[in-house]
Amino acid sequence: MEPLDFANNCLEEAENWETLMFLYDAALRQVVTKIDILNGEFAHVHRYNPIEHVKSRIKEPQSIVKKLKRQGHEVTLENMLKYIKDIAGVRIICSFTSDIYRIADMLAQQADLKVLELTDYLAEPKVSGYRSYHMLVTVPVYLSDGVVDTKVEIQIRTIAQDFWASLEHKIYYKFEGNAPAFISQELRDCARIVSELDAKMLSLNEAIKQCPKEE
Repeated sequence: MEPLDFANNCLEEAENWETLMFLYDAALRQVVTKIDILNGEFAHVHRYNPIEHVKSRIKEPQSIVKKLKRQGHEVTLENMLKYIKDIAGVRIICSFTSDIYRIADMLAQQADLKVLELTDYLAEPKVSGYRSYHMLVTVPVYLSDGVVDTKVEIQIRTIAQDFWASLEHKIYYKFEGNAPAFISQELRDCARIVSELDAKMLSLNEAIKQCPKEE
């Protein structure tokens, strides 16, 4: 069952909205639980935690409205479901770039997660310098009268990439997407430095693993 089909069983627009938010929240909690279990299993088997921490959120109503208007769409529940992919979002922060693909593979192998889209901004960064790995998935939300497949966007990035993305986010909203040229250039320079740092940290970690333990 699609989310809007379930929500349309309600009579009022406000009730539809609350129902949809309930579905996204339920899907979000399921994905976060899956990630926590996978991280625990990985630590148990390999004695190593690939995940530093996990953040999750439901997109604020005003952010949804702004995004729809920015894209030139009428503000309706139908358009929200059709065009806004990150209403429910999970961000996984890891130490090394190699962990990003490892975590993505672990999630893709989950039988009840359906991968709709993969966007690799590590291999092809945005013009701004943004790097991250995005997965758009659906997770089944089991209700008393049926199952509703609900979308969740998962972003996977390193600590350094997350720090950079946090600053870019602040700059974007301060200047409404039209930052001064010198700030945009500085941000791209920082993205290059972050990429170099991630590569060096990964190389150092690999070297450490090759060193024999001291008695």
